[in-house]
Amino acid sequence: MENQKSSSGLKAVIAVLAVLLVGSLVYIFKMTSDTEIVKTELKTTMTEKESVMKDLQELKSTYDAAIAENTSMSDELIQERDKVVNLMSDLSKSKGDVASMSKYKTQFIALQGNMKVLMAENEGLKKQNTTLTTQRDSTVVVLGETKKNVEALTGQNEELAKAVEKGSKLTVLNTKGSAFKLRSSGKQIETDKASRADALKVSFTIAENQIAQSGDKMYYVQVIDSKNNVVGDKKTEIFGDNTLTYSFATNVKYENKTVNVSQDLKGKNFEKGNYFVNVFDKGELVSKTSFTLK
Repeated sequence: MENQKSSSGLKAVIAVLAVLLVGSLVYIFKMTSDTEIVKTELKTTMTEKESVMKDLQELKSTYDAAIAENTSMSDELIQERDKVVNLMSDLSKSKGDVASMSKYKTQFIALQGNMKVLMAENEGLKKQNTTLTTQRDSTVVVLGETKKNVEALTGQNEELAKAVEKGSKLTVLNTKGSAFKLRSSGKQIETDKASRADALKVSFTIAENQIAQSGDKMYYVQVIDSKNNVVGDKKTEIFGDNTLTYSFATNVKYENKTVNVSQDLKGKNFEKGNYFVNVFDKGELVSKTSFTLK
């Protein structure tokens, strides 16, 4: 009877120990499983952290490249780039738990969305700038060609104006000087003897010119004898910095047709030698000739 009781007690102890053993094994297995799960979760979160950090770094590089282009959106791009840098700093300090990683991933997605919008706007501005630059360059080329044409036309106009000015000047031809003996009848006998001469005659022709301005024209005639004396009135006129002493002045009514001009200089005791005749249009010498008295 006692042996039966001892055997039953031993079985009960064994059963309790078996239950405890099974419980311990279950607990150990659960603990081991939980540890593996935690390790797996930690490994996963660390991988996600590295991935998000890499994505943020690429986002920053995209902004850096866009900012380097120095467009009109540079200030906005810099602000968004700074947000990315701040998020990278916060992420590097975080423990990488599931909750924080979820927050960082959400913020990254938002920044990525902003980046796409800004990059699209920046590309649009770059295209507009390219178009404007092309148009500006084309305009510069056109303006350059226009300037060349204007300069060419200006040069042609100046040449034409010079040609017209030159062409409109009156031409004095056939200038002649000679001496005459005056008869009591008024008849003039040409002579080359100084002792016989009573007058000097100067004649010249103003040629026809249809583009010249018509009207009164004043010519100053200067006759210089062999001793360099001005014969005649010996009056003076000032033209700019020059003073002209002349023998006589003649006013010609010019109507764009050929005009013959002739005038006498009466005198006596004319010098022998060479005489020089100069015709001036104001201060400009327009014709000259010479003759000799013996």
